[in-house]
Amino acid sequence: MKTLSLWLCGLLFASLTGAHGLNRFPENFVVAKRNDTNPVTLTCRTEAPGAITWKFQGEEPEDVQQNGPHLGLSEVGTPILGEYSCWRGKEMLSSTHLLLEAKKEVSDSLSIICWAKSYDCNFSCECTHSEQTAVRFGLGHDCSEGRKSCHWISADQLVDGRFHLELSHSLSPYAEESTMLEVTAEAIVHLSVLRKTKKFYLRDIVQPDSPQIVMCQEGEEDLNVTIEPPSSWSTPHSFFSLEHEIQYVLKDNGKLGHSSSVLLPKGISKLRARSRDSLVLSHWSQWTPWKNVRRGNLCKCKNTAKSCCPELPSGYLDNCKKKQKKKRKKDAKQSQATYKECAQ
Repeated sequence: MKTLSLWLCGLLFASLTGAHGLNRFPENFVVAKRNDTNPVTLTCRTEAPGAITWKFQGEEPEDVQQNGPHLGLSEVGTPILGEYSCWRGKEMLSSTHLLLEAKKEVSDSLSIICWAKSYDCNFSCECTHSEQTAVRFGLGHDCSEGRKSCHWISADQLVDGRFHLELSHSLSPYAEESTMLEVTAEAIVHLSVLRKTKKFYLRDIVQPDSPQIVMCQEGEEDLNVTIEPPSSWSTPHSFFSLEHEIQYVLKDNGKLGHSSSVLLPKGISKLRARSRDSLVLSHWSQWTPWKNVRRGNLCKCKNTAKSCCPELPSGYLDNCKKKQKKKRKKDAKQSQATYKECAQ
């Protein structure tokens, strides 16, 4: 009966943990390998002498081998996965989580996406799995080999369930890149540990932020657009050059056009831009928001030089026209009143 009770208790714990999951990697844990006939050994971390008692979910486990501070488990499965603790009397000395190595096909379902906004020393990674509850990242060969010298960093969970982390590297942005980065992610899913490593060159994950459309100047035959790199892009810009693509809409027929030149034809109603590294042809940035091109700065309902302004809300220009019409009527009435005073 006690064995059955222990089994049911462990199964219930595994079920609850599967529903809610470990929301972080435990400070101490052991990962049991699948199909390994050798017993898994847990060690109580204490140097004080005296008898030690092991507990699993508040009860003493059966069918185990205890040798001083060491506990040997010969059969590892869902019912006996979870937290083990060692005690001396009523004092808990330490605890260890027993987790299971995930199947290869399950680990392969773990997705790692990495990107960099520039060639500076930071880049970001995200890890996704439909049932992950905790994720950590490690950079370098020690982590991909699972060595104890690996420095793991826990990732932050986003609202949609993805886990995000910003990592640092020591690659020089001015030297030719010959070393691949190795990023290893470990995730906990239902008391199993998934592991996956992704290798890539930094240049292959660079994606600039959207550029800045600064100004539009109308010439005799064309429209000259000034575009500047995003503030997050590497400097000096003379060395880390960007090429731009501009997408625009013609005012007369509404047709869509593209240009790699900042000199555009006249008669454009709106435009947007994106950028990429011109040397290695990196991923394109996201498009900027559409910007209207109007004669007069209608963003402020004033007539000034031709310029670009953000996409205007529906009815905004009509409201501007109404305000300008009211102002003209008011000015006309004031002029008539002034004329009558002068005539008298």
